[in-house]
Amino acid sequence: MVEVTIYSTQVCPYCVKAKQLLSSKGVDYKEIDISQDPAMVEEVQTRSGGRRTVPQIFIGDYHVGGCDDLFALDAAGELDAFLKK
Repeated sequence: MVEVTIYSTQVCPYCVKAKQLLSSKGVDYKEIDISQDPAMVEEVQTRSGGRRTVPQIFIGDYHVGGCDDLFALDAAGELDAFLKK
């Protein structure tokens, strides 16, 4: 299975929701908490094309986007295929 990375903060309800969806699919993901590390804030902004919100989710090198984007990908029936690449 491809590596999934989620940039999050400790108090973000959308981060919790996104992690719950990934966990429900049995996905192991790497979580990077950006709330205490300015270097990680810069990293996620660079990787995501300037986005400043969390979560920011990556499947391999593919930038999914945020929580709504992840759920939209799942609703379209495309998330499982991305996870199997």
